[in-house]
Amino acid sequence: MSILIDHWSTPFGLPPFSDISEDQFAPAMASAIDEARQNYKDICDTAEPPSFANTIEAMERADALISKVAGVLYNLSGTDSTDGIEALLRDLSPKLAGFSAEVLMNADLFARVDDLHQRREDLGLTSEQLRVLDLTHRSFLRNGAKLDADGKARLKSILERLAHLGTAFSQNVLAEERAWTMALGDDDLEGLPDSLVSAASAAAAERGLEGRIITLSRSLIVPFLQFSKRRDLRKQAYQAWIARGANGDDHDNRQIVAEILSLRDERAKLLGFESFAAFKLDTEMAKTPQAVRDMLTTVWEPAKAQANRDAEKLARLMAEDGINDALEAWDWRHYSAILQQQEHDLDDAQIKPYFQLEQMIEAAFSCATRLFGLSFKPLDVPLYHADARAWEVLKGDRHMGVFIGDYFARPSKRSGAWCSRFRSQSKLDGDVRPHVTNVCNFAKPAKGQAALLTFDDARTLFHEFGHALHSLLSDVTYESISGTSVARDFVELPSQLYEHWLSVPQVLREFAVHAETGEPMPADLLERLLAAENFDQGFSTVEYTASALVDLEFHSGPVPADPMARQAEILTDLGMPAAIAMRHATPHFQHVFSGDGYSSGYYSYMWSEVMDADAFAAFEETGDAFNADVAARLAEHIYSAGGSQEADALYKAFRGKLPGVEALLKQRGLAAA
Repeated sequence: MSILIDHWSTPFGLPPFSDISEDQFAPAMASAIDEARQNYKDICDTAEPPSFANTIEAMERADALISKVAGVLYNLSGTDSTDGIEALLRDLSPKLAGFSAEVLMNADLFARVDDLHQRREDLGLTSEQLRVLDLTHRSFLRNGAKLDADGKARLKSILERLAHLGTAFSQNVLAEERAWTMALGDDDLEGLPDSLVSAASAAAAERGLEGRIITLSRSLIVPFLQFSKRRDLRKQAYQAWIARGANGDDHDNRQIVAEILSLRDERAKLLGFESFAAFKLDTEMAKTPQAVRDMLTTVWEPAKAQANRDAEKLARLMAEDGINDALEAWDWRHYSAILQQQEHDLDDAQIKPYFQLEQMIEAAFSCATRLFGLSFKPLDVPLYHADARAWEVLKGDRHMGVFIGDYFARPSKRSGAWCSRFRSQSKLDGDVRPHVTNVCNFAKPAKGQAALLTFDDARTLFHEFGHALHSLLSDVTYESISGTSVARDFVELPSQLYEHWLSVPQVLREFAVHAETGEPMPADLLERLLAAENFDQGFSTVEYTASALVDLEFHSGPVPADPMARQAEILTDLGMPAAIAMRHATPHFQHVFSGDGYSSGYYSYMWSEVMDADAFAAFEETGDAFNADVAARLAEHIYSAGGSQEADALYKAFRGKLPGVEALLKQRGLAAA
């Protein structure tokens, strides 16, 4: 029996990483699919009339082995990928999509679910069971259960093809990021702080190269664009960064995007929706494309106005440098850093020594202790990579789960930051606690040196840990609604809300200590740092909102024959400032095109931000950022509740009402713009 499908006798049931090899995945997944197929057949073949236990709960258990094997494979593909793993995904992703479609289009299975749904009020179910029944029934409908045979066959083909294309898109971006480096000679270091030079040396060593290199990791590119005095090198690095997936080579994603958009539109129309955005948003808090458009455009105009005012200031600084040229995208971060120093007496080189990775991890843990009573015990267990590390999470004496942190960039890891799980929480068959991982791409320091973060890096760490807490605190019976299994435009609330605790002065006073002296951040520097939190917010809001609007328009109007031309048209219609680009240009927009997760849903970060601004205000109104009563409500209704109710009901249970967009504008300092 393969170790992947055998019982794992490891500590806490963690995957036995040291015993897993790539050649085990294909046969293990084949066995897992066969077992799941038989489990679903047994549900359909039973002579007993449908009940919640013999149908819905049996379905909750049916594909547990698939989840177990896929949890390892997909996490490895993002964090420590190889050619072998990438080949496996290209083969297995369409097969898994096809099997899922097979289950959700099974007429006999749907008949049992539909029978239960029609009798839902007479079954004596708990509110959580009713929620699972409703979501299961909805999932069948949204996956073609009522289509005719031809429609089902076509939809299954579309879903398999989309799985293949999403995998190819993601692998193309990773290949582009692996391939590009820019060597820095001794004459190329002007303006670069020692920490960045050290990180560039470590990046070279990581790839077996001599000297110093800049890679396409955000943790190297962004500080290089901020600090480098070499405009020619900033341009070279920036253009490589935004060209990922659009270089006209074997890894070009533009035709993949066109096909994905066409297939998504066909999928939506098969299911009776006028557009993919209408299909996707029907189950979200926003409900309609117009509601999303209204929210984004409300923010767009004041953000654009602020960005244009800032651009004038940056252009003047550039002219003072003797550069008689238009402000370009590779100039913005550089001159913005200079402007920040002038207006707030701040620069990242001054701030970074106070944001050590180890201290920020402890800060995130400490806040969880004060808010939710959690503690974190380091574990000495084999993991998938030497850079990853693990902690047991406890609440008193109760085991809450295992948290894995994987913080450094490497060539085998895809870019960005995310939270994932090797195992989800459930209580259907005993108290199963989750195995949760946070993955970041911070620059790895030279051996023996502390890993230093920017304030934004530290915010990213808190953000992803907020997602982790959403899974670690989950306390529901059914895996299908546990942890982050909530509406897409609600899932970012726990993560974005958790960012607020990084900015609590008492947290910074305790954990923002200098890497060399151990001294806490001086009070005047702390004051200036917090006063500058909304600095350059016009830029940040514009680059994000532009990406969200392009995503929305791609999926709500006619399918574009040329997505890049349509992207340019959308940005022109918006009046996109010339020196700002989308945060994620279409050919490397992994949120939207590596899978369906954030497709028509990139807006969700801002939708959730409307709530997170209001949610943190619940603490501020008490005068205590760690108020025990508010924290208890937050844990009960948000972090522990999973998807056990509709998102708006969960938020209202915590706060009493839903907030308006004004809270977001105020938080971003754009209300008066």
